[in-house]
Amino acid sequence: MPRKVGATKRISTQIVPVVGMTKSVELELLSTMRKLGVVRAESYNKLGSINHWGLDWKKAIPEVKSFRTPDTLGLPAKLMDWTINDVAKAITAQQAACIDAVTKKIYRRFTGIENQKTRKELCQQIKTLAFLDNPLLHRLVRKEFQRGHSWVKNQIVYQQVGYSCKRLSRNTYQLEVAGRIRGKRNKIIVRSNRKIKGQIRLIYNQLSPRFEIHFLVDHGTVEIPAERRSVGVDKGYTEAFYDSEGQAHGKGLGKIATRKSDRICAKNRHRGKLWALHRKLEKIDPAKSARILRNNLTRKTENKRYRQNQSEITAVIGAASNSSVELMP
Repeated sequence: MPRKVGATKRISTQIVPVVGMTKSVELELLSTMRKLGVVRAESYNKLGSINHWGLDWKKAIPEVKSFRTPDTLGLPAKLMDWTINDVAKAITAQQAACIDAVTKKIYRRFTGIENQKTRKELCQQIKTLAFLDNPLLHRLVRKEFQRGHSWVKNQIVYQQVGYSCKRLSRNTYQLEVAGRIRGKRNKIIVRSNRKIKGQIRLIYNQLSPRFEIHFLVDHGTVEIPAERRSVGVDKGYTEAFYDSEGQAHGKGLGKIATRKSDRICAKNRHRGKLWALHRKLEKIDPAKSARILRNNLTRKTENKRYRQNQSEITAVIGAASNSSVELMP
């Protein structure tokens, strides 16, 4: 396939924490997230089939509302519409990724100038349901495309009209997001180094646990040169990557991962003995059994330590990815 040239946008997702909200707002948001989880799951089941190949996400709302209306869940129509659009965009992206992977296989299978017409016809068929009549394309799509399902019930998608952002101090902003009652907005306070705008995603992180705002930040464009050298990269365990230039990236990854694995293994061996003791004492000494369960078998400290280990590994892999990309001008 020909290499892409030109310019592309530099976009990243910024995550900012919610640092203030009332208890009533928290309960309403959690309830709304659970109800939107039903909408998300049903939208995936309806739109994720092969019958909606080449889906136009702008036409997805009538498809879902034909069997699920906002009144049945007590949701505002806009919140439901934004969730359906979000699901449709995710399915469209999944289909596009499948088309790209199948196109690469077509180019590898039919090489040379003599097969140019065949490649063009197959690449056109793959974009519509016409590929169902072609055994080769049908088989390739079945291997690449996996029907999506969703069990997500901890997020709400807001478009720009669904909230307002007001600056309170240098790194503190107040968001007023649309609620379930018409004309009433829920106030939340977030800590951010930039004003929030565009589509946002309010997520309840169960590991932290805390509410977070996810939004896109545009860092401008970057030029893609027509001529650029290729660098082969191999994933490893002792180091994150090893490139074709003979340089290792992310050294020490294996030691960090092994240390984390050994710690969890030893910890769980001891926890297994405590669980056995807890079950044994449930009938003999219920009070002691309850103390063991309360003081020694909770997950709060272990979850915190696990997040620290994951952050350390992610930092090493992220730095290795950046250093390997810098090799390609």
